[in-house]
Amino acid sequence: MSGAGRSTAAKALEDLGWFVIDNLPPGLLFSLAEEAGRANLPADKVAAVVDVRSLAFTTDLNAAIEELEARGAAVRVAFLEASDEELVRRFENVRRPHPLQGEGRLVDGIARERGILRDVRANADLVIDTSTLNVHELRRKIVAFFGGEDRPGLRVNVVSFGYKYGLPVDADLVVDCRFLPNPHWVPELRPMTGLDAPVRDYVLGQPGAKAFLDAYEEVMGVVAAGYTREGKSFATLAVGCTGGKHRSVAMAEQLAARLRERGMEVQVSHRDTGRE
Repeated sequence: MSGAGRSTAAKALEDLGWFVIDNLPPGLLFSLAEEAGRANLPADKVAAVVDVRSLAFTTDLNAAIEELEARGAAVRVAFLEASDEELVRRFENVRRPHPLQGEGRLVDGIARERGILRDVRANADLVIDTSTLNVHELRRKIVAFFGGEDRPGLRVNVVSFGYKYGLPVDADLVVDCRFLPNPHWVPELRPMTGLDAPVRDYVLGQPGAKAFLDAYEEVMGVVAAGYTREGKSFATLAVGCTGGKHRSVAMAEQLAARLRERGMEVQVSHRDTGRE
């Protein structure tokens, strides 16, 4: 149903690694499958969001599904719906008309769409009523049904930075390493970065460094589990020191290594190395 959460479902599938095309006329489903094969896309991870604005919607959709199945494709239909009252509220919130209401009222468009989709709903493999679901709850249902063993965990971008250059604008979490002695004041370490073994050993050998890493690793375990439950797929952990060259770089690398050991997908970048 229009307004029932198709865009949210599509984004959830994209996060699972699916190729998703939105607002595809049902008559082009077979062409999509053929193109996916030519592009070497995995056949079990191609999805289309179809729309009732085609006057031949049900005929085209049933014919396309039959053609795909006749050629050996496994087709699954997920149907999203919501109560009339909730759909009206959602359309009024975004101040948009229902695509089928014409010159009538919102409820007229909803009723017409519900009638067109009656057979599709009856034959669907999955029916989700989103009336009482928020976007995170809907996403979890889609992931549970289509994710299988490929359900994504939290993907973390660990970025080191220097406070004197400002906070990363996309940071979800910020770690301050300025409580550790600064290698900048050690002449032989000053020209190096936290990627060099002497600086790394100096930083990690300071009182509190290991305890901090141990504690923050545990914190990230709790945060990552909560983010995943809430449907958040990506997080940026910003690790800062004064100039973004020594302490933050070394600590960012250590935190990234620990998070990888916990099974998270982690990327590391060092924003401010070379800026001094």
